[in-house]
Amino acid sequence: MKNAYTLALLASVISAPAFAQNDAAYGGPKNVPEFQPAFENQTRAPLLQSDVALNVEDVATGLDHPWGIAVLPDGGYLVTERTGQLRHITAEGQLVNTPIEGVPQVHNVRQGGLLDVALAEDFSESRVIFLTYSKPMQGNTSVTAAARAVLSEDISSLSEVQDIFVQQPPSPTPMHYGSRIIPHNGYTYITTGEHSSRQEREYAQDLDKTYGKIIRVTPTGETPDDNPFVGQQGAIDTIYALGVRNVQGADIQPATGDIWLLGHGPRGGDELNKLQAGANYGWPVVSYGETYGGRPIGSGHPRAEGFEEPRYYWDPVIAPGGFAFKTGDELSQWNGNIIASSLNPGGIVRLTLEGDTITGEERLLPNLGRVRDIEIDQDGSILALTDASGKVVRITAKD
Repeated sequence: MKNAYTLALLASVISAPAFAQNDAAYGGPKNVPEFQPAFENQTRAPLLQSDVALNVEDVATGLDHPWGIAVLPDGGYLVTERTGQLRHITAEGQLVNTPIEGVPQVHNVRQGGLLDVALAEDFSESRVIFLTYSKPMQGNTSVTAAARAVLSEDISSLSEVQDIFVQQPPSPTPMHYGSRIIPHNGYTYITTGEHSSRQEREYAQDLDKTYGKIIRVTPTGETPDDNPFVGQQGAIDTIYALGVRNVQGADIQPATGDIWLLGHGPRGGDELNKLQAGANYGWPVVSYGETYGGRPIGSGHPRAEGFEEPRYYWDPVIAPGGFAFKTGDELSQWNGNIIASSLNPGGIVRLTLEGDTITGEERLLPNLGRVRDIEIDQDGSILALTDASGKVVRITAKD
Protein backbone atom coordinates (compact mmCIF):
# COMPACT_ATOMS: atom_id res chain seq x y z
CA MET A 1 0.00 0.00 0.00
CA LYS A 2 2.83 2.36 0.87
CA ASN A 3 4.47 1.74 -2.50
CA ALA A 4 1.16 2.29 -4.33
CA TYR A 5 0.62 5.55 -2.45
CA THR A 6 4.15 6.69 -3.27
CA LEU A 7 3.68 5.87 -6.96
CA ALA A 8 0.34 7.71 -7.07
CA LEU A 9 1.84 10.76 -5.36
CA LEU A 10 4.80 10.72 -7.72
CA ALA A 11 2.47 10.48 -10.75
CA SER A 12 0.44 13.46 -9.55
CA VAL A 13 3.58 15.55 -9.05
CA ILE A 14 4.92 14.64 -12.49
CA SER A 15 1.61 15.40 -14.22
CA ALA A 16 0.87 18.65 -12.35
CA PRO A 17 3.00 20.89 -14.62
CA ALA A 18 1.29 19.42 -17.70
CA PHE A 19 -2.14 20.24 -16.27
CA ALA A 20 -0.99 23.75 -15.37
CA GLN A 21 0.40 24.25 -18.86
CA ASN A 22 -2.83 22.93 -20.35
CA ASP A 23 -4.90 25.34 -18.22
CA ALA A 24 -2.75 28.27 -19.30
CA ALA A 25 -3.24 27.43 -22.98
CA TYR A 26 -7.02 27.59 -22.51
CA GLY A 27 -6.96 30.82 -20.52
CA GLY A 28 -6.53 29.41 -17.01
CA PRO A 29 -8.15 26.81 -14.72
CA LYS A 30 -11.86 26.10 -15.04
CA ASN A 31 -14.23 28.07 -12.84
CA VAL A 32 -16.44 24.99 -12.48
CA PRO A 33 -14.07 22.02 -12.79
CA GLU A 34 -16.69 19.57 -11.55
CA PHE A 35 -18.76 20.09 -14.72
CA GLN A 36 -17.80 17.53 -17.33
CA PRO A 37 -18.65 17.88 -21.03
CA ALA A 38 -21.56 15.89 -22.43
CA PHE A 39 -19.50 14.60 -25.36
CA GLU A 40 -15.93 14.58 -26.65
CA ASN A 41 -14.54 17.95 -27.73
CA GLN A 42 -17.50 19.89 -26.33
CA THR A 43 -14.89 22.01 -24.57
CA ARG A 44 -11.11 22.33 -24.69
CA ALA A 45 -10.78 20.71 -28.09
CA PRO A 46 -7.20 19.81 -29.06
CA LEU A 47 -5.00 22.87 -29.41
CA LEU A 48 -3.99 23.83 -32.92
CA GLN A 49 -0.91 25.66 -34.08
CA SER A 50 -1.04 27.24 -37.53
CA ASP A 51 1.89 26.87 -39.90
CA VAL A 52 1.16 30.32 -41.32
CA ALA A 53 2.47 33.67 -40.11
CA LEU A 54 -0.12 36.44 -40.00
CA ASN A 55 0.09 40.03 -41.12
CA VAL A 56 -2.10 42.66 -39.43
CA GLU A 57 -2.64 46.08 -41.01
CA ASP A 58 -4.94 48.95 -40.15
CA VAL A 59 -7.80 49.56 -42.57
CA ALA A 60 -9.23 52.52 -40.62
CA THR A 61 -8.61 54.10 -37.24
CA GLY A 62 -10.29 56.73 -35.07
CA LEU A 63 -13.60 54.91 -34.57
CA ASP A 64 -15.59 55.25 -31.34
CA HIS A 65 -16.20 51.76 -29.93
CA PRO A 66 -17.03 50.06 -33.25
CA TRP A 67 -19.58 47.25 -32.85
CA GLY A 68 -20.64 45.87 -36.25
CA ILE A 69 -19.31 45.89 -39.82
CA ALA A 70 -20.77 45.09 -43.24
CA VAL A 71 -18.84 44.83 -46.52
CA LEU A 72 -20.32 46.89 -49.37
CA PRO A 73 -20.33 45.57 -52.95
CA ASP A 74 -17.91 48.33 -54.05
CA GLY A 75 -15.31 47.15 -51.53
CA GLY A 76 -16.09 49.76 -48.88
CA TYR A 77 -17.57 49.18 -45.44
CA LEU A 78 -20.33 50.27 -43.12
CA VAL A 79 -19.32 50.34 -39.45
CA THR A 80 -21.49 51.10 -36.43
CA GLU A 81 -20.16 53.05 -33.46
CA ARG A 82 -21.82 52.18 -30.16
CA THR A 83 -22.16 55.88 -29.37
CA GLY A 84 -24.75 56.16 -32.16
CA GLN A 85 -22.99 56.84 -35.47
CA LEU A 86 -23.05 54.80 -38.69
CA ARG A 87 -19.76 55.36 -40.53
CA HIS A 88 -18.68 54.82 -44.12
CA ILE A 89 -15.17 53.60 -44.91
CA THR A 90 -14.27 53.76 -48.59
CA ALA A 91 -12.66 50.92 -50.51
CA GLU A 92 -9.40 52.86 -50.20
CA GLY A 93 -9.65 52.79 -46.40
CA GLN A 94 -10.70 56.41 -45.89
CA LEU A 95 -13.04 57.00 -42.95
CA VAL A 96 -15.55 59.55 -44.22
CA ASN A 97 -15.62 62.42 -41.73
CA THR A 98 -19.38 62.97 -41.65
CA PRO A 99 -21.46 60.12 -40.18
CA ILE A 100 -24.36 58.79 -42.25
CA GLU A 101 -27.54 60.76 -41.47
CA GLY A 102 -30.91 59.33 -40.45
CA VAL A 103 -29.80 56.74 -37.89
CA PRO A 104 -32.39 56.06 -35.15
CA GLN A 105 -31.84 57.62 -31.71
CA VAL A 106 -30.06 55.16 -29.40
CA HIS A 107 -29.88 54.60 -25.65
CA ASN A 108 -26.11 54.97 -25.30
CA VAL A 109 -25.81 53.84 -21.69
CA ARG A 110 -23.41 51.10 -20.52
CA GLN A 111 -23.75 48.32 -23.13
CA GLY A 112 -26.43 50.13 -25.12
CA GLY A 113 -26.03 52.06 -28.35
CA LEU A 114 -25.93 51.48 -32.10
CA LEU A 115 -25.01 47.84 -32.48
CA ASP A 116 -25.11 45.63 -35.58
CA VAL A 117 -25.39 46.41 -39.29
CA ALA A 118 -26.15 44.05 -42.18
CA LEU A 119 -27.02 44.34 -45.85
CA ALA A 120 -30.32 42.98 -47.15
CA GLU A 121 -29.99 39.95 -49.40
CA ASP A 122 -31.16 42.11 -52.32
CA PHE A 123 -29.08 45.15 -51.34
CA SER A 124 -27.67 45.68 -54.84
CA GLU A 125 -31.21 46.39 -56.10
CA SER A 126 -33.03 47.68 -53.00
CA ARG A 127 -30.24 49.52 -51.08
CA VAL A 128 -31.89 48.19 -47.90
CA ILE A 129 -29.75 47.73 -44.79
CA PHE A 130 -30.61 46.53 -41.28
CA LEU A 131 -29.49 48.03 -37.97
CA THR A 132 -29.90 46.84 -34.42
CA TYR A 133 -29.76 49.23 -31.51
CA SER A 134 -30.84 49.89 -27.95
CA LYS A 135 -34.05 51.85 -28.37
CA PRO A 136 -34.85 54.41 -25.64
CA MET A 137 -38.27 53.95 -24.05
CA GLN A 138 -40.24 55.81 -21.39
CA GLY A 139 -38.89 56.13 -17.86
CA ASN A 140 -35.21 55.71 -18.80
CA THR A 141 -35.82 52.16 -20.00
CA SER A 142 -34.68 50.57 -23.25
CA VAL A 143 -35.08 47.53 -25.47
CA THR A 144 -33.27 45.76 -28.29
CA ALA A 145 -34.71 46.94 -31.59
CA ALA A 146 -34.03 46.20 -35.25
CA ALA A 147 -34.71 48.65 -38.06
CA ARG A 148 -34.58 48.57 -41.84
CA ALA A 149 -33.63 51.57 -43.92
CA VAL A 150 -32.67 52.55 -47.45
CA LEU A 151 -29.07 53.71 -47.91
CA SER A 152 -28.64 56.59 -50.35
CA GLU A 153 -26.59 56.03 -53.50
CA ASP A 154 -23.90 58.39 -52.22
CA ILE A 155 -23.80 56.57 -48.85
CA SER A 156 -24.52 59.78 -46.93
CA SER A 157 -28.00 59.20 -45.49
CA LEU A 158 -30.75 56.74 -44.60
CA SER A 159 -34.40 57.05 -45.58
CA GLU A 160 -37.58 55.03 -44.97
CA VAL A 161 -36.28 54.03 -41.52
CA GLN A 162 -38.71 51.60 -39.90
CA ASP A 163 -38.46 49.27 -36.90
CA ILE A 164 -39.10 45.64 -37.82
CA PHE A 165 -38.69 44.35 -34.25
CA VAL A 166 -38.97 45.92 -30.81
CA GLN A 167 -38.26 43.81 -27.74
CA GLN A 168 -40.82 43.65 -24.96
CA PRO A 169 -41.18 44.61 -22.19
CA PRO A 170 -38.89 47.67 -21.75
CA SER A 171 -36.00 47.10 -19.35
CA PRO A 172 -34.46 49.43 -16.74
CA THR A 173 -31.13 47.55 -17.13
CA PRO A 174 -28.89 48.78 -20.00
CA MET A 175 -27.07 45.46 -20.35
CA HIS A 176 -27.17 42.30 -22.48
CA TYR A 177 -28.84 43.49 -25.66
CA GLY A 178 -27.62 40.58 -27.82
CA SER A 179 -28.22 42.27 -31.16
CA ARG A 180 -26.73 40.42 -34.12
CA ILE A 181 -28.94 40.46 -37.21
CA ILE A 182 -28.75 37.90 -40.04
CA PRO A 183 -30.77 38.18 -43.27
CA HIS A 184 -31.11 34.65 -44.65
CA ASN A 185 -33.32 32.88 -47.18
CA GLY A 186 -35.95 35.60 -47.16
CA TYR A 187 -36.10 35.93 -43.35
CA THR A 188 -34.35 38.12 -40.80
CA TYR A 189 -32.95 36.60 -37.61
CA ILE A 190 -32.28 38.83 -34.59
CA THR A 191 -30.58 37.83 -31.35
CA THR A 192 -31.65 39.39 -28.06
CA GLY A 193 -30.16 39.37 -24.57
CA GLU A 194 -31.93 39.05 -21.22
CA HIS A 195 -30.69 42.35 -19.71
CA SER A 196 -28.59 40.65 -17.02
CA SER A 197 -30.48 41.37 -13.79
CA ARG A 198 -31.39 38.45 -11.52
CA GLN A 199 -35.12 38.90 -12.16
CA GLU A 200 -34.90 39.65 -15.88
CA ARG A 201 -32.67 36.70 -16.73
CA GLU A 202 -35.61 34.44 -15.82
CA TYR A 203 -37.52 35.95 -18.76
CA ALA A 204 -35.30 34.00 -21.15
CA GLN A 205 -37.63 31.04 -20.50
CA ASP A 206 -40.87 33.02 -20.89
CA LEU A 207 -42.60 32.89 -24.26
CA ASP A 208 -44.59 36.05 -23.52
CA LYS A 209 -41.37 38.13 -23.43
CA THR A 210 -38.61 38.55 -26.00
CA TYR A 211 -35.68 38.53 -23.58
CA GLY A 212 -33.00 35.91 -24.26
CA LYS A 213 -34.53 34.84 -27.57
CA ILE A 214 -33.77 34.37 -31.25
CA ILE A 215 -36.35 36.25 -33.30
CA ARG A 216 -37.38 35.48 -36.88
CA VAL A 217 -39.36 37.96 -38.97
CA THR A 218 -39.65 38.86 -42.64
CA PRO A 219 -37.45 41.71 -43.91
CA THR A 220 -40.37 44.08 -43.30
CA GLY A 221 -41.19 42.76 -39.82
CA GLU A 222 -44.07 40.35 -40.39
CA THR A 223 -44.23 36.99 -38.63
CA PRO A 224 -43.61 33.91 -40.82
CA ASP A 225 -46.49 31.43 -40.59
CA ASP A 226 -44.12 28.55 -39.82
CA ASN A 227 -42.45 30.11 -36.78
CA PRO A 228 -42.51 27.40 -34.08
CA PHE A 229 -44.70 29.19 -31.52
CA VAL A 230 -47.30 30.68 -33.84
CA GLY A 231 -50.74 29.99 -32.37
CA GLN A 232 -49.46 28.89 -28.96
CA GLN A 233 -51.49 30.60 -26.25
CA GLY A 234 -49.60 33.42 -24.57
CA ALA A 235 -46.52 33.10 -26.81
CA ILE A 236 -45.06 35.93 -28.89
CA ASP A 237 -45.12 34.51 -32.38
CA THR A 238 -41.89 36.12 -33.62
CA ILE A 239 -39.87 33.89 -31.23
CA TYR A 240 -37.86 31.24 -33.08
CA ALA A 241 -35.74 29.85 -30.20
CA LEU A 242 -35.26 30.64 -26.51
CA GLY A 243 -33.09 30.24 -23.43
CA VAL A 244 -30.01 32.26 -24.43
CA ARG A 245 -28.12 34.76 -22.28
CA ASN A 246 -26.49 37.36 -24.53
CA VAL A 247 -25.82 36.21 -28.09
CA GLN A 248 -23.51 38.71 -29.80
CA GLY A 249 -22.34 36.41 -32.58
CA ALA A 250 -24.29 34.82 -35.44
CA ASP A 251 -23.33 33.64 -38.91
CA ILE A 252 -24.42 31.31 -41.70
CA GLN A 253 -22.36 28.17 -42.30
CA PRO A 254 -21.69 28.28 -46.06
CA ALA A 255 -21.56 24.51 -46.57
CA THR A 256 -24.95 23.84 -44.98
CA GLY A 257 -26.90 27.11 -44.79
CA ASP A 258 -27.30 26.60 -41.02
CA ILE A 259 -27.12 29.55 -38.64
CA TRP A 260 -24.76 29.24 -35.68
CA LEU A 261 -24.84 31.38 -32.55
CA LEU A 262 -22.10 32.55 -30.18
CA GLY A 263 -23.07 33.90 -26.77
CA HIS A 264 -21.62 35.18 -23.52
CA GLY A 265 -21.76 32.94 -20.48
CA PRO A 266 -21.43 34.19 -16.90
CA ARG A 267 -18.22 33.13 -15.10
CA GLY A 268 -17.47 30.33 -17.54
CA GLY A 269 -19.99 28.89 -19.97
CA ASP A 270 -19.60 30.92 -23.19
CA GLU A 271 -21.55 28.88 -25.74
CA LEU A 272 -21.46 28.07 -29.45
CA ASN A 273 -24.84 26.75 -30.58
CA LYS A 274 -26.46 25.63 -33.80
CA LEU A 275 -29.82 27.34 -34.32
CA GLN A 276 -32.86 25.07 -34.46
CA ALA A 277 -36.50 26.07 -34.68
CA GLY A 278 -38.18 25.91 -31.27
CA ALA A 279 -34.98 24.93 -29.45
CA ASN A 280 -34.47 25.85 -25.79
CA TYR A 281 -30.80 26.43 -24.93
CA GLY A 282 -31.39 26.33 -21.19
CA TRP A 283 -30.46 29.73 -19.77
CA PRO A 284 -30.80 30.40 -16.85
CA VAL A 285 -31.89 26.94 -15.70
CA VAL A 286 -28.66 25.24 -16.77
CA SER A 287 -25.20 26.58 -17.61
CA TYR A 288 -21.61 25.39 -17.80
CA GLY A 289 -20.63 28.47 -15.79
CA GLU A 290 -21.42 30.04 -12.44
CA THR A 291 -22.39 33.51 -11.21
CA TYR A 292 -19.72 36.19 -10.94
CA GLY A 293 -19.92 35.68 -7.19
CA GLY A 294 -19.19 31.95 -7.54
CA ARG A 295 -22.73 30.68 -6.88
CA PRO A 296 -24.51 28.01 -8.96
CA ILE A 297 -26.68 29.07 -11.88
CA GLY A 298 -30.33 28.01 -11.81
CA SER A 299 -30.55 24.31 -11.06
CA GLY A 300 -26.82 24.14 -10.37
CA HIS A 301 -26.39 21.60 -13.18
CA PRO A 302 -24.83 22.07 -16.62
CA ARG A 303 -27.52 20.14 -18.49
CA ALA A 304 -31.04 18.77 -18.19
CA GLU A 305 -33.60 16.98 -20.32
CA GLY A 306 -35.37 19.24 -22.79
CA PHE A 307 -32.47 21.67 -23.27
CA GLU A 308 -30.14 21.71 -26.26
CA GLU A 309 -26.48 21.06 -25.55
CA PRO A 310 -24.01 23.68 -26.80
CA ARG A 311 -21.85 22.41 -29.62
CA TYR A 312 -18.91 23.97 -27.77
CA TYR A 313 -18.32 25.94 -24.58
CA TRP A 314 -15.48 27.76 -22.85
CA ASP A 315 -14.49 27.82 -19.20
CA PRO A 316 -12.87 30.23 -18.52
CA VAL A 317 -14.56 32.51 -21.00
CA ILE A 318 -13.28 34.20 -24.13
CA ALA A 319 -16.07 36.84 -23.85
CA PRO A 320 -17.08 36.49 -27.49
CA GLY A 321 -18.48 39.19 -29.75
CA GLY A 322 -19.12 38.44 -33.42
CA PHE A 323 -17.72 35.60 -35.50
CA ALA A 324 -17.64 34.47 -39.12
CA PHE A 325 -17.19 31.27 -41.06
CA LYS A 326 -14.04 31.64 -43.14
CA THR A 327 -14.40 31.77 -46.92
CA GLY A 328 -12.41 33.17 -49.85
CA ASP A 329 -9.00 32.93 -51.47
CA GLU A 330 -6.91 34.58 -48.75
CA LEU A 331 -5.97 32.10 -45.99
CA SER A 332 -7.98 29.51 -47.91
CA GLN A 333 -6.52 26.71 -45.79
CA TRP A 334 -8.83 27.98 -43.04
CA ASN A 335 -11.99 27.94 -45.15
CA GLY A 336 -14.91 26.44 -43.25
CA ASN A 337 -13.30 27.30 -39.90
CA ILE A 338 -14.96 29.57 -37.36
CA ILE A 339 -13.07 32.81 -36.72
CA ALA A 340 -14.38 34.28 -33.45
CA SER A 341 -13.67 37.52 -31.66
CA SER A 342 -12.61 37.67 -28.02
CA LEU A 343 -13.09 40.61 -25.69
CA ASN A 344 -11.35 38.93 -22.76
CA PRO A 345 -8.53 37.92 -22.91
CA GLY A 346 -8.70 39.43 -26.42
CA GLY A 347 -7.55 38.53 -29.90
CA ILE A 348 -9.27 35.94 -32.07
CA VAL A 349 -10.08 32.25 -31.73
CA ARG A 350 -10.04 29.78 -34.60
CA LEU A 351 -12.13 26.60 -34.45
CA THR A 352 -12.07 23.66 -36.86
CA LEU A 353 -15.15 21.51 -37.43
CA GLU A 354 -16.16 18.09 -38.70
CA GLY A 355 -19.91 18.13 -39.17
CA ASP A 356 -21.33 19.73 -36.03
CA THR A 357 -18.35 18.82 -33.85
CA ILE A 358 -15.44 21.11 -33.01
CA THR A 359 -12.17 19.31 -33.64
CA GLY A 360 -9.58 21.93 -32.66
CA GLU A 361 -9.05 25.39 -31.17
CA GLU A 362 -6.34 27.98 -31.70
CA ARG A 363 -5.80 31.31 -29.92
CA LEU A 364 -4.36 34.01 -32.18
CA LEU A 365 -3.20 37.64 -32.06
CA PRO A 366 -3.78 38.43 -28.37
CA ASN A 367 -2.12 41.82 -28.87
CA LEU A 368 -5.18 42.99 -30.80
CA GLY A 369 -6.88 43.46 -27.43
CA ARG A 370 -10.67 43.56 -27.24
CA VAL A 371 -12.10 42.38 -30.56
CA ARG A 372 -15.83 43.08 -30.96
CA ASP A 373 -16.66 41.72 -34.41
CA ILE A 374 -15.26 39.62 -37.25
CA GLU A 375 -16.17 39.80 -40.93
CA ILE A 376 -14.69 38.17 -44.02
CA ASP A 377 -13.80 40.53 -46.86
CA GLN A 378 -14.44 39.79 -50.52
CA ASP A 379 -10.91 38.44 -51.02
CA GLY A 380 -11.10 36.17 -47.97
CA SER A 381 -9.03 38.36 -45.66
CA ILE A 382 -10.26 38.62 -42.08
CA LEU A 383 -11.58 41.95 -40.83
CA ALA A 384 -11.58 42.56 -37.08
CA LEU A 385 -13.11 45.46 -35.14
CA THR A 386 -11.10 46.43 -32.08
CA ASP A 387 -13.25 47.96 -29.38
CA ALA A 388 -11.07 50.18 -27.18
CA SER A 389 -8.55 51.20 -29.87
CA GLY A 390 -11.32 51.92 -32.39
CA LYS A 391 -9.86 50.23 -35.46
CA VAL A 392 -10.78 48.07 -38.40
CA VAL A 393 -7.82 45.77 -39.07
CA ARG A 394 -7.16 43.34 -41.90
CA ILE A 395 -5.58 39.95 -41.19
CA THR A 396 -3.80 38.13 -44.01
CA ALA A 397 -1.01 35.60 -44.46
CA LYS A 398 2.50 37.01 -44.60
CA ASP A 399 4.25 36.51 -47.92
